[in-house]
Amino acid sequence: QVQLVESGGGLVQAGGSLRLSCTASGRTFSINNMGWFRQAPGKEREFVAAISWSGGSTYYADSVKGRFTISRDNAKNTVSLQMNSLKPEDTAVYYCALEGRLYGSSLSKTSSAYDYWGQGTQVTVSS
Repeated sequence: QVQLVESGGGLVQAGGSLRLSCTASGRTFSINNMGWFRQAPGKEREFVAAISWSGGSTYYADSVKGRFTISRDNAKNTVSLQMNSLKPEDTAVYYCALEGRLYGSSLSKTSSAYDYWGQGTQVTVSS
């Protein structure tokens, strides 16, 4: 069974930065694509970013492109999301997710493509 644990959320002023981390346990991590999603109150969960199993490919939602950076350290079973120039509209619960298929050749922004999810970490950006 896979376990994903997020950390690094918090309260930050607009224009500030936060770094989220997600640590995986319970199975091989280095051969699975990973993603970050977020859900604001009253809204559907939305895609934020994804990274390939090798770390060689990344994919971002238009709303965060140029401000957020996804990365991974397979030796530490960790995927991170560096968030810069934060805006109040980035306020949400952020979830990391692991895609169940191995050596996935393409990155997905669809939540149904991901089989395992963390419990989420709150990010609040004040104006």
